[in-house]
Amino acid sequence: MVKKRIPVIAIFDVGKTNKKLFLFDEHYQIVFERTARFLETVDEDGDPCENIDSLRLSVFDSLHEVFRHTEFEIKAINFASYGASFVYLDQSGKPLTPLYNYLKSYPEPLTNELHASYGGVEQFSIDTASPALGSLNSGLQVFRLAKEKPDIYTQVKYAVHLPQYLSFLVTGQVFSDMTSIGCHTALWDFKQNDYHQWVRDIQLDQKLPPIVAGDEVFPAAFPGSPFKVGIGLHDSSSALIPYLLNFHEPFILISTGTWCISLNPFNQEPLTKQELTQDALFYMNYTGRPIKASRLFAGYEHEQQTQRIAQYFSISKTKFRHLEIDWNLIDEVKQKYDHATLEDFKLVDLAEFRDYEHAYHAFMLCLIQSQVESLSLILEEGNVSKIFVDGGFSNNDIYMNLLAKSYCKIEVYAASMAQATAIGAALVIHDHWNSQSIPSNIINLRYYRC
Repeated sequence: MVKKRIPVIAIFDVGKTNKKLFLFDEHYQIVFERTARFLETVDEDGDPCENIDSLRLSVFDSLHEVFRHTEFEIKAINFASYGASFVYLDQSGKPLTPLYNYLKSYPEPLTNELHASYGGVEQFSIDTASPALGSLNSGLQVFRLAKEKPDIYTQVKYAVHLPQYLSFLVTGQVFSDMTSIGCHTALWDFKQNDYHQWVRDIQLDQKLPPIVAGDEVFPAAFPGSPFKVGIGLHDSSSALIPYLLNFHEPFILISTGTWCISLNPFNQEPLTKQELTQDALFYMNYTGRPIKASRLFAGYEHEQQTQRIAQYFSISKTKFRHLEIDWNLIDEVKQKYDHATLEDFKLVDLAEFRDYEHAYHAFMLCLIQSQVESLSLILEEGNVSKIFVDGGFSNNDIYMNLLAKSYCKIEVYAASMAQATAIGAALVIHDHWNSQSIPSNIINLRYYRC
């Protein structure tokens, strides 16, 4: 008797450090996983960058490996990866340049030229919903190529973001996707709901492939391949998809890691100059709908300050991992730090504190007060009914309790979901590969009372 093969979707989740391949069954359980890490290479200036050749070969090697697992039947493939990275393809589909790093320093004269030509930095940033972030505004990378290397720029047939390049490797077709276009790229005019005028002025619009919806699929280029292929998604937008599909009342997702990114899919109010200067911006969901967002460097600061506290009190940083909230300590530190922020705590002399618990509670109070300031930029109080926290801080008892205490009229939940980014990329094309209904238990929630 022939054993029935398990229907699965293959998802490539490409981060800056780890490149992962997952196979999910129809119940969104991981049935296979592979992780790769590549050595970085350098571009022509000697700056570190992704090894695009290794990445391309890894996609094909990984697919060949899963094809050998005959217990699985691959129904579909999709991709999620970090944004702010362009691949420039020539007429034959080969990359013309290295995959430049979005942390690469950006020439100030070029930034000034672009901004000055289109109303100044404030107006340009408001129009494109993109704080001025240098190379992290991926559109500026293309502007730089056009200005500094016009001979290469003229050879560019298509400029595609990294998720769509990965899809192109399997389909042979090039597309643009709103989650990549709308992520602080400085390409999109959010008022006009179209590419910004500068894109047309350097004829970049002729090099950008057609925009298609993130839930569309296309056939694979391999002869006889029956599976469907998605066009790829920007990772932050992909991680939001499970929440959008499971919750329909207005909510905010705080995705915590090195950055704490607060996403409000139900707020499309235009950005103000003040909000831009405080690190608010727009993302896009896979249908092209704006998502108001704010960013806080809280995970990074947590790493720095716990290191400082641990060294001062001669303890291991693991002491902080399972520390539970002590409300008496919170009441005590509030007397001095009730309105202090992360920036303020950097200047605090740790000699003020009796022990590491005292210091850590003061630090977390400052962190939450900064988080509340960041959230206030996008919240629209009275409209939001739930706040979900995923990532590292969802497991921090002090963070979660203080956040809940700050929002007594909103339900606050710690949310956990294995591989949210990859699951989002699978869910967005669910109807094209999965015969089951979307499970209601993908997200595990833990409620925190005010």
